[in-house]
Amino acid sequence: MVLHQFDYIFALGIIFAFLDAWNIGANDVANSWATSVSSRSIKYWQAMVLATIMEFAGGIGVGATVADTIRTKVVDIERFENDAPLLMLGMTCALVGSSLYLTFATRIGLPVSTTHSIMGGVIGMGIALLGADGVIWWGGDINSGVVQVFLAWVIAPFISAAFGMIIFMFTKHVILNRSAPALKALYTIPIYFFITCTLLAMLIVWKGGSSRIDLEGNEIAGTVLGTGAVMGVLAAFFLVPWLYRRVILDDWQIRPWHIFMGPLVLRRGEVPPRPEGTRTVQNYYRGHKTMEELQAERAAGNDEETAHKVGGDASSEEPKGEPRVLAADAHSEESNDDKLNITGERPSGPIFHPKVLFWQAKRWFFRGIEQDVVSMQSKRNILSGDIEMTHAHAKHFDNRAEYMFSFLQVLTASTASFAHGANDLSNAVGPFATIYAVWNSGTLEGSKTEVPYWILAFGGVSLVIGLWTYGYNIMRNLGNRITLHSPSRGFTMELGSAITIIMATKLKLPVSTTQCITGATVGVGLCNGTWRTINWRMVAWIYMGWIITLPVTGIISGCLVGIIINAPRWGMSY
Repeated sequence: MVLHQFDYIFALGIIFAFLDAWNIGANDVANSWATSVSSRSIKYWQAMVLATIMEFAGGIGVGATVADTIRTKVVDIERFENDAPLLMLGMTCALVGSSLYLTFATRIGLPVSTTHSIMGGVIGMGIALLGADGVIWWGGDINSGVVQVFLAWVIAPFISAAFGMIIFMFTKHVILNRSAPALKALYTIPIYFFITCTLLAMLIVWKGGSSRIDLEGNEIAGTVLGTGAVMGVLAAFFLVPWLYRRVILDDWQIRPWHIFMGPLVLRRGEVPPRPEGTRTVQNYYRGHKTMEELQAERAAGNDEETAHKVGGDASSEEPKGEPRVLAADAHSEESNDDKLNITGERPSGPIFHPKVLFWQAKRWFFRGIEQDVVSMQSKRNILSGDIEMTHAHAKHFDNRAEYMFSFLQVLTASTASFAHGANDLSNAVGPFATIYAVWNSGTLEGSKTEVPYWILAFGGVSLVIGLWTYGYNIMRNLGNRITLHSPSRGFTMELGSAITIIMATKLKLPVSTTQCITGATVGVGLCNGTWRTINWRMVAWIYMGWIITLPVTGIISGCLVGIIINAPRWGMSY
């Protein structure tokens, strides 16, 4: 029996479920790709395309299909058996609390755990409707109850940091700090692909596709090892010869589709002289100065900070007619390739002219991916501090060796994004699925029914819109604003984060992807040998966001539902 008297609650559920999913895309998904974009392994618009495909495929293809109170099991929903519409109201208020907080956090550039956000909303409504004893504070195991949040604050960042440090230190001393690092990186590509793809296959089997993939014991071992072995062989047969030709032989004429030639690409003959201005490998450290360069620039008074202190006046020794180029300007010039322009100039005509309206629509949807995120990260503010000096403490490795790791980094980010879509999409659609099922049937059974595919698709589309329109706001506060990124560093950060998620999933320890990647970023940054390579202001800002997430969303949700149920005539409305 459809509860038409509560159509307004269902409508509000749709609105705030969209806002919650929009924020998951703008906040959670964006910070998952920040390392890849910040290290220039992939351009921002390319990351958005891959994230769209992987998140949507994960959510629709192998996403969790049971809306069991957003998987957190923190409220005893059986107590709503005789009052199902009250659960419908409570879940709506939980979405309101979560989405409003996430909107604020995304606006100020604060990366937070969207899982803990909706969890706080459910806890708040649970306390308001059932009392404190209606919340499962400790469910008898480490994966149930509110205790998981406090464990995640400690477990996720430190374990991810440890794994990231181990992987990067091995890479640093075996490859990056040795003679001919590009050639050594080339030799290890198949091995890295085997290890990485084995772990990522494990991530999909154990976490990303756990609701649809039913494998046990030897089946899991055979699947993950077989996947890793096949990818390692394919990398050795197709990618290694192509990389040897492009990077080691500096073949500027080779194109991406030549990779399918395999070993035959080595028979292309001698490489002709490279035209001026043509490059085979980009400078991943452009815009980032070494300590010697920064000290020399500041001693000469040519850097942005010194110019600001003296009121922007040029040095007295500077020749007239030759304007001084500030560091930020040089960085902007060097990163023009990272910026995409789809919107174009505003067409002439009145505001309601079809061409102008079409331009406005393009500007609204594509404005996000037209941002130059890497340049934004270099701008100084109260959180970044002297970010140039922070970056200058980090060593610059050979760009050709860094190029080898860019493929692995994109692979790792894509798989982690797939697993994220399969799991965290339920943060928004789980409560909404409960609202819909109770509204549609009038019974409590809706909280345990399978989520309809149209709801999964609705959540996936909302997530993608948030990612494309506002994801840049979170990305610019991550990546290089914590520590200097490069493909080798970014790859080890993402792999360390993925290993932590794999281990936590197997042990049934709840962790946040946001906390894992942040912890791994700090761990890898410390491998430079000094704590000065980390922007601790930004780390403290992010950690503060984790701590306040649950109580803030809980207070908003609890107060809202408390006001509503105590308002006159609510109890007589059904």
